[in-house]
Order: sequence, then structure tokens, then C-alpha cells
Amino acid sequence: MNSMKYKGYIARVEYDSKDRIFVGHLSGISDTVGFHGSSVEELETSFYEAVDNYIDACIKLGQQPNRPASGKIFLRVPPEIHSAAIMKAESEGKSLNQWAANILAHAAAY
Repeated sequence: MNSMKYKGYIARVEYDSKDRIFVGHLSGISDTVGFHGSSVEELETSFYEAVDNYIDACIKLGQQPNRPASGKIFLRVPPEIHSAAIMKAESEGKSLNQWAANILAHAAAY
């Protein structure tokens, strides 16, 4: 699966072999926004239009558009995991935040 980015929004893209088109959906928001295209150029144009139309529709309805993740994660973990993570981060010369971001990026295959 591939992704695209525009105005802070990220979309996941798949190929529909039955209809022979690329199909995308915005990720990380609770609203459903989809788009498609039969070529890369059409897909990109459709993606940009979908994001712009989504933002415009929200404004017209007086609603705030859903925004992708803020980049802040608050986790509760057992103290022994917290300590082990701190030690591992320090052993790699990183802050706990840098270490955790690298681990999450790897796990999410970003």
C-alpha cells in the first residue's frame, strides 16, 4: 500500500484490478473521504480536489475539518517498561521521545 500527502492530510492508495483504477481514502480522520483515478496524474488531481472539497464543505457547514494526528501521543505503560525504554534510548544516545518515534516509525513501516 502506498500513501500520498497534501495539506497535512495523508491518503492510502490501492489498485482495484477489477475496475482498473487507483482508489484512495484519507487516513487518520474520522470522516470518510475517498477519491480515484485511472492514472497517477488523475489520482493526484482527484486527491487534491478531494482534500480541497472536504475542507470547503466543512467550512460551508460551519464544522471544523478533521485533522490528521497532531504528533502527540500519551501512553500509559508499566513502570518496568518505561524504565527499560529509557535505558534502551540512553544506550543508543537518544532521548526517549526520539527512540520511541523511531520504534513507532519502524513498526508502522513509515
